[in-house]
Amino acid sequence: MAEQQARQDEGTREQSKDPQRRGVGPIRSCVRESLEDYFRQLDGYPGSGLYKMVLTEMEVPLLEVVMRECGGNQTRASEILGINRGTLRKKLQYYGIED
Repeated sequence: MAEQQARQDEGTREQSKDPQRRGVGPIRSCVRESLEDYFRQLDGYPGSGLYKMVLTEMEVPLLEVVMRECGGNQTRASEILGINRGTLRKKLQYYGIED
């Protein structure tokens, strides 16, 4: 039993060292809270186009922050995002984000 707990603790420590795993909880929590707030504001009225709205609301700051962190280097930004550089360029142009 103690050995199993030690393995679980070690796994938790390893996950917390991985920046990809570390960011999952806080981002997910922020999205969940924002969506709950959105539905509270609707106060029973049916919303529409939620999927596209959420993607846009997430994608714009994501692209802006990654581009800033990469100093405007689109090749590096596309690697971090895991998307094709051409796709990144199209998205930057679509949203009017300066590179």
